[in-house]
Amino acid sequence: MHLAPHPNNLSIDVPLAPTDASVAKLHRDLLRLNEFRFRPAFPFDEGALNMFQENRLRLAETAFIERERAAVSSQVANVPENPIAFVTWFETLKQSGPGQNDRLFPWLAETSTLEEMRWFLGQEVAGEAGFEDLLALTQVKMPATAKVEMARNYWDEMGRGNQLGMHGPLLEKLSTALDLHLPVDQTVWESIALGNLMAGLASNRRYAFHSVGALGVIELTAPTRAVFVNAGLKRLGVQPAARKYFALHATLDVQHSQAWNREVLLPLVTMDPRLTRPIAEGAVMRLRAGERCFSRYRQTLGLRE
Repeated sequence: MHLAPHPNNLSIDVPLAPTDASVAKLHRDLLRLNEFRFRPAFPFDEGALNMFQENRLRLAETAFIERERAAVSSQVANVPENPIAFVTWFETLKQSGPGQNDRLFPWLAETSTLEEMRWFLGQEVAGEAGFEDLLALTQVKMPATAKVEMARNYWDEMGRGNQLGMHGPLLEKLSTALDLHLPVDQTVWESIALGNLMAGLASNRRYAFHSVGALGVIELTAPTRAVFVNAGLKRLGVQPAARKYFALHATLDVQHSQAWNREVLLPLVTMDPRLTRPIAEGAVMRLRAGERCFSRYRQTLGLRE
């Protein structure tokens, strides 16, 4: 996605009762914040945010994340602190979590046209924050056992040292083949918000364990959706090389999820049972953001309730 290079006239509002338009503006502003803070640059980049603008955006980001935390508070109020019981609870999110078993995905597999599939994938690509980068940010100063598993996961994301196997470029290959790159004004705010949520959790250390939960629940739930999307792409005649990203994630993330739950979640909550709450919040926040996207996608694509 091509982002506006010089956001020097931003005005940031965090309304108490946000309208659809104000939420869309907020998330486009936060998207520019993330482009600025993650893009390698020179010390005096003319397109950079000044300190005042960056601080205002970071405050807006924190307000957004805190609203998301408040929205899931009741859903995680009674998560178990026993480590094994907590991991069992976490694994049930695959079936009972927000947005799971959404009928959008069987429809994509069995019914959608190529143009409808392209629109859906364009939105998904726009909300993709880069799992490998989120993982790299999250693992900083984590305890050794969790950090080692995150490193294994990162190595897989990086194609185990083979550039042709890197997951990011595989998604880019699909994007290029189907021309999925949408301008910001054609991207629904729900998709942008999902990427902003993931970036906000991973880049702020106060939310590091929320990021652990959010990344873990992606590994847990993504394979099911990837199977449907890959089936739809195959039905629509997309070549195997172009759809390899989804074919790979339909299987590999199953292994990643099992290892994450065993080597990241279990040791962390055994070390400190208080971590169950932020990990649970992060997981449900991520699922809720996905659910919001799926609902908007269905609405736009004309799938009736």
